[in-house]
Amino acid sequence: MTRRLLTTAMLAAFALSPALAADPPKADAKPATKAAPAKQNSRAAADILKASKPSEWRPLDPDNTLYVELPAGRVVIELAPAFAPLHADNIRTLVRSHYFDGLAILRSQDNYVVQWGDPEEDEAKARPFGAAKAKLAPEFTAPIKASEPFTRLPDKDGYAPQVGFSNSFPVGRDPRSGQAWLTHCYGAVGVARGNEQDSGNGSGLYVITSHAPRHLDRNIAVVGRVVQGMDKLSVMPRGTGPLGFYEKPEQRTTIAAIRLAADVPAAERTDLEVLRSDSPSFAAVTEARRNRHDDWYVAPAGYIELCNAPIPVRPVAAVPAK
Repeated sequence: MTRRLLTTAMLAAFALSPALAADPPKADAKPATKAAPAKQNSRAAADILKASKPSEWRPLDPDNTLYVELPAGRVVIELAPAFAPLHADNIRTLVRSHYFDGLAILRSQDNYVVQWGDPEEDEAKARPFGAAKAKLAPEFTAPIKASEPFTRLPDKDGYAPQVGFSNSFPVGRDPRSGQAWLTHCYGAVGVARGNEQDSGNGSGLYVITSHAPRHLDRNIAVVGRVVQGMDKLSVMPRGTGPLGFYEKPEQRTTIAAIRLAADVPAAERTDLEVLRSDSPSFAAVTEARRNRHDDWYVAPAGYIELCNAPIPVRPVAAVPAK
Protein backbone atom coordinates (compact mmCIF):
# COMPACT_ATOMS: atom_id res chain seq x y z
CA MET A 1 0.00 0.00 0.00
CA THR A 2 1.37 3.39 -0.92
CA ARG A 3 2.28 6.04 1.62
CA ARG A 4 -0.67 8.23 0.66
CA LEU A 5 -3.12 5.36 0.99
CA LEU A 6 -1.59 4.45 4.32
CA THR A 7 -2.18 8.00 5.48
CA THR A 8 -5.77 7.75 4.32
CA ALA A 9 -6.28 4.38 5.96
CA MET A 10 -4.81 5.56 9.23
CA LEU A 11 -7.02 8.64 9.34
CA ALA A 12 -10.04 6.53 8.42
CA ALA A 13 -9.38 4.35 11.43
CA PHE A 14 -9.32 7.42 13.64
CA ALA A 15 -12.49 8.75 12.04
CA LEU A 16 -14.31 5.55 12.81
CA SER A 17 -13.15 4.65 15.76
CA PRO A 18 -7.96 30.39 34.14
CA ALA A 19 -7.36 30.50 37.62
CA LEU A 20 -3.89 29.90 36.18
CA ALA A 21 -0.55 30.30 37.90
CA ALA A 22 1.14 33.48 36.73
CA ASP A 23 4.51 31.79 37.23
CA PRO A 24 5.11 28.40 35.55
CA PRO A 25 4.71 25.64 38.18
CA LYS A 26 7.15 22.78 38.51
CA ALA A 27 6.43 19.46 36.81
CA ASP A 28 5.01 17.90 39.98
CA ALA A 29 3.05 20.96 41.03
CA LYS A 30 -0.58 20.57 41.99
CA PRO A 31 -3.14 22.32 39.80
CA ALA A 32 -4.08 25.82 40.72
CA THR A 33 -7.22 26.07 42.81
CA LYS A 34 -10.21 27.32 40.86
CA ALA A 35 -11.11 30.85 41.65
CA ALA A 36 -14.56 31.67 42.90
CA PRO A 37 -16.95 32.75 40.11
CA ALA A 38 -16.28 36.32 39.12
CA LYS A 39 -18.69 39.05 40.12
CA GLN A 40 -21.15 40.53 37.68
CA ASN A 41 -18.92 43.56 37.15
CA SER A 42 -15.89 41.44 36.23
CA ARG A 43 -13.89 42.67 33.26
CA ALA A 44 -14.50 41.27 29.81
CA ALA A 45 -11.64 39.59 27.98
CA ALA A 46 -11.32 42.52 25.57
CA ASP A 47 -10.87 44.95 28.47
CA ILE A 48 -8.25 42.69 30.06
CA LEU A 49 -6.27 42.56 26.83
CA LYS A 50 -6.53 46.31 26.35
CA ALA A 51 -5.02 46.80 29.81
CA SER A 52 -2.27 44.19 29.37
CA LYS A 53 1.38 45.21 29.58
CA PRO A 54 3.68 45.05 26.53
CA SER A 55 5.96 42.68 28.47
CA GLU A 56 3.12 40.13 28.60
CA TRP A 57 3.32 39.62 24.83
CA ARG A 58 5.99 37.86 22.78
CA PRO A 59 6.68 38.32 19.06
CA LEU A 60 6.71 35.37 16.69
CA ASP A 61 10.16 34.01 15.93
CA PRO A 62 10.80 34.55 12.19
CA ASP A 63 12.82 31.32 12.06
CA ASN A 64 9.80 29.36 13.29
CA THR A 65 7.04 31.19 11.41
CA LEU A 66 5.64 29.95 8.10
CA TYR A 67 3.69 31.97 5.56
CA VAL A 68 1.38 29.82 3.42
CA GLU A 69 0.38 31.88 0.40
CA LEU A 70 -3.05 30.91 -0.93
CA PRO A 71 -5.27 32.57 -3.55
CA ALA A 72 -7.39 33.89 -0.68
CA GLY A 73 -4.40 35.32 1.18
CA ARG A 74 -1.76 34.44 3.72
CA VAL A 75 -1.98 31.81 6.47
CA VAL A 76 0.53 32.26 9.30
CA ILE A 77 1.78 29.17 11.16
CA GLU A 78 3.98 29.11 14.24
CA LEU A 79 6.19 26.03 14.54
CA ALA A 80 6.92 24.45 17.93
CA PRO A 81 10.44 23.00 17.72
CA ALA A 82 10.52 22.36 21.47
CA PHE A 83 8.05 19.51 20.90
CA ALA A 84 9.03 18.26 17.43
CA PRO A 85 12.58 19.48 16.65
CA LEU A 86 13.30 16.92 13.91
CA HIS A 87 10.07 17.63 12.06
CA ALA A 88 10.38 21.40 12.46
CA ASP A 89 13.90 21.28 11.02
CA ASN A 90 12.81 19.06 8.13
CA ILE A 91 9.87 21.37 7.34
CA ARG A 92 12.21 24.35 7.29
CA THR A 93 14.47 22.46 4.88
CA LEU A 94 11.52 21.61 2.61
CA VAL A 95 10.31 25.21 2.69
CA ARG A 96 13.73 26.65 1.87
CA SER A 97 14.04 24.28 -1.08
CA HIS A 98 10.65 25.56 -2.36
CA TYR A 99 9.23 22.04 -2.07
CA PHE A 100 5.67 23.23 -1.39
CA ASP A 101 5.50 25.89 -4.10
CA GLY A 102 2.80 24.95 -6.58
CA LEU A 103 1.52 21.97 -4.58
CA ALA A 104 -2.09 21.87 -3.45
CA ILE A 105 -4.74 21.45 -0.81
CA LEU A 106 -5.58 17.78 -1.29
CA ARG A 107 -8.34 17.27 1.18
CA SER A 108 -11.01 19.07 3.17
CA GLN A 109 -13.04 16.75 5.38
CA ASP A 110 -16.09 18.27 7.03
CA ASN A 111 -15.65 18.83 10.77
CA TYR A 112 -12.13 17.41 10.72
CA VAL A 113 -9.08 18.58 8.74
CA VAL A 114 -7.66 20.39 5.72
CA GLN A 115 -4.55 18.67 4.35
CA TRP A 116 -1.98 19.65 1.73
CA GLY A 117 1.00 18.09 -0.02
CA ASP A 118 2.07 16.51 -3.30
CA PRO A 119 -0.86 14.91 -5.17
CA GLU A 120 1.67 12.72 -6.98
CA GLU A 121 3.57 11.66 -3.86
CA ASP A 122 3.09 7.96 -4.59
CA GLU A 123 3.92 8.18 -8.27
CA ALA A 124 7.22 8.05 -10.14
CA LYS A 125 6.92 11.79 -10.80
CA ALA A 126 6.64 12.69 -7.13
CA ARG A 127 8.51 15.85 -6.19
CA PRO A 128 11.92 15.02 -4.63
CA PHE A 129 12.61 16.01 -1.04
CA GLY A 130 16.05 17.39 -1.82
CA ALA A 131 18.14 17.79 1.33
CA ALA A 132 15.15 16.96 3.58
CA LYS A 133 14.88 13.50 5.11
CA ALA A 134 12.32 11.08 3.67
CA LYS A 135 11.59 9.52 7.07
CA LEU A 136 11.88 10.76 10.64
CA ALA A 137 11.70 9.17 14.04
CA PRO A 138 8.24 9.73 15.54
CA GLU A 139 7.89 12.79 17.72
CA PHE A 140 4.43 12.19 19.11
CA THR A 141 5.53 13.24 22.61
CA ALA A 142 8.51 15.05 24.14
CA PRO A 143 10.20 14.74 27.54
CA ILE A 144 8.96 17.13 30.19
CA LYS A 145 11.69 19.67 30.87
CA ALA A 146 11.87 21.67 34.06
CA SER A 147 13.20 24.56 32.00
CA GLU A 148 10.11 24.66 29.80
CA PRO A 149 7.35 26.95 31.16
CA PHE A 150 4.05 25.21 31.85
CA THR A 151 0.93 27.02 33.02
CA ARG A 152 -1.47 24.37 34.17
CA LEU A 153 -5.24 24.52 33.94
CA PRO A 154 -7.01 23.33 37.12
CA ASP A 155 -9.90 21.90 35.09
CA LYS A 156 -10.14 18.13 34.58
CA ASP A 157 -9.37 16.65 31.19
CA GLY A 158 -10.35 13.30 29.75
CA TYR A 159 -7.28 12.85 27.54
CA ALA A 160 -4.34 13.80 29.78
CA PRO A 161 -3.53 13.77 33.51
CA GLN A 162 -2.54 17.43 33.19
CA VAL A 163 -3.30 20.10 30.59
CA GLY A 164 -2.20 23.65 30.18
CA PHE A 165 0.02 25.85 28.06
CA SER A 166 3.69 25.90 27.24
CA ASN A 167 4.93 29.02 25.46
CA SER A 168 1.29 29.68 24.44
CA PHE A 169 0.79 26.24 22.89
CA PRO A 170 -1.95 23.96 24.32
CA VAL A 171 -0.27 20.95 25.88
CA GLY A 172 -1.16 17.68 27.56
CA ARG A 173 1.30 15.89 29.80
CA ASP A 174 1.77 12.91 32.07
CA PRO A 175 4.18 13.39 35.00
CA ARG A 176 4.36 9.61 35.57
CA SER A 177 5.74 8.94 32.11
CA GLY A 178 7.59 12.23 32.02
CA GLN A 179 6.09 13.04 28.61
CA ALA A 180 4.31 16.09 27.20
CA TRP A 181 2.61 16.64 23.85
CA LEU A 182 0.92 19.28 21.74
CA THR A 183 -2.81 18.72 21.49
CA HIS A 184 -5.17 18.61 18.51
CA CYS A 185 -7.02 21.83 19.20
CA TYR A 186 -8.62 23.92 16.46
CA GLY A 187 -5.84 25.27 14.25
CA ALA A 188 -3.25 22.65 15.27
CA VAL A 189 -0.83 21.70 12.48
CA GLY A 190 0.19 18.05 12.25
CA VAL A 191 2.28 15.78 10.04
CA ALA A 192 0.40 13.28 7.89
CA ARG A 193 1.77 9.75 8.10
CA GLY A 194 0.98 6.17 7.14
CA ASN A 195 0.75 3.15 9.42
CA GLU A 196 4.51 3.18 9.99
CA GLN A 197 5.32 5.57 12.81
CA ASP A 198 8.34 6.99 10.94
CA SER A 199 6.51 7.57 7.65
CA GLY A 200 5.74 11.26 8.16
CA ASN A 201 8.45 13.78 7.28
CA GLY A 202 6.49 17.04 7.05
CA SER A 203 5.94 16.98 3.29
CA GLY A 204 2.25 16.41 3.98
CA LEU A 205 0.65 18.64 6.62
CA TYR A 206 -2.86 18.99 7.98
CA VAL A 207 -4.70 21.61 10.02
CA ILE A 208 -7.54 20.85 12.43
CA THR A 209 -10.67 22.69 11.24
CA SER A 210 -13.12 21.09 13.66
CA HIS A 211 -13.92 20.63 17.30
CA ALA A 212 -10.77 19.18 18.82
CA PRO A 213 -10.19 15.51 17.80
CA ARG A 214 -8.07 14.83 20.86
CA HIS A 215 -8.04 11.08 20.16
CA LEU A 216 -5.26 11.90 17.69
CA ASP A 217 -3.00 13.15 20.48
CA ARG A 218 0.21 11.11 20.92
CA ASN A 219 -0.45 9.29 17.63
CA ILE A 220 0.84 11.90 15.18
CA ALA A 221 3.48 14.62 15.40
CA VAL A 222 1.91 18.02 16.01
CA VAL A 223 4.40 20.65 14.86
CA GLY A 224 2.65 23.96 15.49
CA ARG A 225 -0.55 25.90 15.06
CA VAL A 226 -2.16 28.49 12.82
CA VAL A 227 -2.00 31.92 14.45
CA GLN A 228 -3.68 33.83 11.63
CA GLY A 229 -5.68 32.82 8.56
CA MET A 230 -7.90 29.99 9.82
CA ASP A 231 -10.77 31.71 8.01
CA LYS A 232 -9.03 30.88 4.73
CA LEU A 233 -8.73 27.16 5.57
CA SER A 234 -11.99 26.45 7.36
CA VAL A 235 -14.03 27.54 4.33
CA MET A 236 -12.26 25.24 1.85
CA PRO A 237 -14.83 23.37 -0.27
CA ARG A 238 -15.44 19.92 1.19
CA GLY A 239 -13.90 17.12 -0.83
CA THR A 240 -16.29 14.72 -2.53
CA GLY A 241 -14.10 11.63 -2.17
CA PRO A 242 -13.62 9.39 0.87
CA LEU A 243 -12.33 11.33 3.89
CA GLY A 244 -12.77 14.56 2.00
CA PHE A 245 -10.08 14.00 -0.65
CA TYR A 246 -10.63 15.92 -3.86
CA GLU A 247 -11.37 13.57 -6.73
CA LYS A 248 -10.43 15.93 -9.56
CA PRO A 249 -7.35 18.15 -9.92
CA GLU A 250 -9.50 21.21 -10.62
CA GLN A 251 -11.10 20.86 -7.17
CA ARG A 252 -7.78 21.47 -5.43
CA THR A 253 -6.51 24.85 -4.28
CA THR A 254 -2.98 25.61 -5.41
CA ILE A 255 -0.42 26.78 -2.87
CA ALA A 256 1.53 29.62 -4.45
CA ALA A 257 4.37 29.31 -1.96
CA ILE A 258 5.33 28.58 1.63
CA ARG A 259 8.06 30.76 3.09
CA LEU A 260 9.83 31.19 6.39
CA ALA A 261 9.24 34.68 7.76
CA ALA A 262 13.00 34.98 8.24
CA ASP A 263 13.43 34.72 4.45
CA VAL A 264 10.80 37.35 3.67
CA PRO A 265 11.77 41.04 3.52
CA ALA A 266 10.82 42.82 6.72
CA ALA A 267 8.40 45.11 4.91
CA GLU A 268 6.46 42.10 3.60
CA ARG A 269 6.15 40.22 6.89
CA THR A 270 3.00 39.80 8.96
CA ASP A 271 4.23 40.99 12.35
CA LEU A 272 2.23 39.34 15.12
CA GLU A 273 2.65 38.82 18.82
CA VAL A 274 1.12 36.23 21.16
CA LEU A 275 0.00 36.72 24.74
CA ARG A 276 2.41 34.82 26.98
CA SER A 277 0.63 31.95 28.68
CA ASP A 278 2.60 32.54 31.90
CA SER A 279 1.34 36.13 32.17
CA PRO A 280 -1.28 37.51 34.59
CA SER A 281 -3.37 38.79 31.67
CA PHE A 282 -3.55 35.31 30.15
CA ALA A 283 -4.73 33.95 33.50
CA ALA A 284 -7.35 36.69 33.74
CA VAL A 285 -8.63 36.16 30.19
CA THR A 286 -8.97 32.42 30.77
CA GLU A 287 -10.80 32.97 34.05
CA ALA A 288 -13.14 35.42 32.33
CA ARG A 289 -13.98 32.71 29.78
CA ARG A 290 -14.40 30.07 32.48
CA ASN A 291 -16.94 32.18 34.37
CA ARG A 292 -18.78 34.26 31.78
CA HIS A 293 -20.89 37.01 33.30
CA ASP A 294 -21.81 38.94 30.19
CA ASP A 295 -25.42 40.15 30.16
CA TRP A 296 -26.34 37.32 27.75
CA TYR A 297 -25.18 34.46 30.04
CA VAL A 298 -27.64 32.86 32.42
CA ALA A 299 -25.50 29.99 33.77
CA PRO A 300 -21.70 30.43 33.69
CA ALA A 301 -19.98 27.06 33.20
CA GLY A 302 -17.35 27.46 35.89
CA TYR A 303 -15.18 25.24 33.70
CA ILE A 304 -13.10 25.53 30.57
CA GLU A 305 -11.72 22.94 28.18
CA LEU A 306 -8.11 23.20 27.10
CA CYS A 307 -9.05 23.82 23.47
CA ASN A 308 -11.60 26.48 24.41
CA ALA A 309 -9.12 28.58 26.35
CA PRO A 310 -8.26 31.53 24.11
CA ILE A 311 -4.68 32.23 22.99
CA PRO A 312 -4.81 35.91 22.02
CA VAL A 313 -2.78 37.05 18.99
CA ARG A 314 -2.53 40.62 17.74
CA PRO A 315 -0.54 42.69 15.24
CA VAL A 316 2.65 44.20 16.59
CA ALA A 317 1.98 47.86 17.24
CA ALA A 318 3.92 50.16 14.94
CA VAL A 319 6.52 52.30 16.67
CA PRO A 320 5.66 55.99 16.10
CA ALA A 321 8.21 57.84 14.03
CA LYS A 322 10.22 60.41 15.95
